[in-house]
Amino acid sequence: MKNKLEQLRKERGIKQEELADILQVSRQTIGSLENGRYNPSIVLAFKIARYFGIPIEEIFIYEEEKGEK
Repeated sequence: MKNKLEQLRKERGIKQEELADILQVSRQTIGSLENGRYNPSIVLAFKIARYFGIPIEEIFIYEEEKGEK
């Protein structure tokens, strides 16, 4: 799953550590999300969307893998 988390965070001038504190997760979790190594739980995705004030689907872009239907 791709996401715009890093872009949104940088637009607001927020460090990974600051966003992690706000969302009550580790800085490593934010880094892993931004690098696409980790997909958020639905609860964390909602927290992120609520913080940025935009719908989840504008932050996280689901792409079906070939062969999935």
